Amino acid sequence: MSAVDARPDRATPRPPAAANPPYRLPPRLFDARCKACWMAAGFIALVVASFWSLDLRWRDFLSAEALSAMGRFFGEFFPPDTSPDFLRKVAIGSAETLAMSALGTLLAAACGLALALPASREHAGAGRVPRASARLLLNALRSIPELVWAALLLISAGLGPFAGTLALAFHTTGVLGRLFADALENAPPGPAAALRVQGVPAGRVLLHATLPQVLPQLLSYTLYRWENNIRAAAVLGVVGAGGLGQLLSFHMGLFQMGKTCTILGAMLLLVALVDALSYASRRLMTR
Repeated sequence: MSAVDARPDRATPRPPAAANPPYRLPPRLFDARCKACWMAAGFIALVVASFWSLDLRWRDFLSAEALSAMGRFFGEFFPPDTSPDFLRKVAIGSAETLAMSALGTLLAAACGLALALPASREHAGAGRVPRASARLLLNALRSIPELVWAALLLISAGLGPFAGTLALAFHTTGVLGRLFADALENAPPGPAAALRVQGVPAGRVLLHATLPQVLPQLLSYTLYRWENNIRAAAVLGVVGAGGLGQLLSFHMGLFQMGKTCTILGAMLLLVALVDALSYASRRLMTR
């Protein structure tokens, strides 16, 4: 027997036992300590109470008589009026509506950004009084609908697109200012804090650290509100603020459904145009 064979058998080493993975039970659907759970429960209760308190007549709405009346009403929209003279009027109204919405949104974006700076809490040294005052002003601007703003401004600005443009600008300033302030607050604080430590002034910190991070989001908000303002500009024509809305109110009042269909088609084209521009701009900025 060789020396190797004479060695006592050694136990084959066993691989170390795998550590038991820390399995965790899934969280419970509702936890009394979860604030989000209580908020969700309150929202569900509000929705249920809304259905219970409103007089929703689904049976009458979905009845055969109602569906037949709706079908006859929609049938009156066709064929749309495509006469050259009327299409020329619709083209002028579309250009006026587009100009009202674009100028109103541009003014609102500039004023909203100016109010978003004091309304946002960018760092610990932000004053509470300016922030509360700016937030209160933004709440007041967006709490009044565009139609009410237009009715108020018609007294001083008179009939026409000027009052509609200002109405869009006032309401949209409140909306964009709040969205811009939230975007500034949610920006990653690291780059801005690094510049402040180096003694860089607050204005340059905003321009070189905060704004570049949130600029795509601000542009997306602005373009989305521009799309909304096209529809709002159409509604403002009801009170005489010009644009496609004034044509729509006039021809619907005369039950000229063919002309109304043409005007609605022009509104759809304007919204699709702005939506395509918004998509292209976001693609360009994210490359």
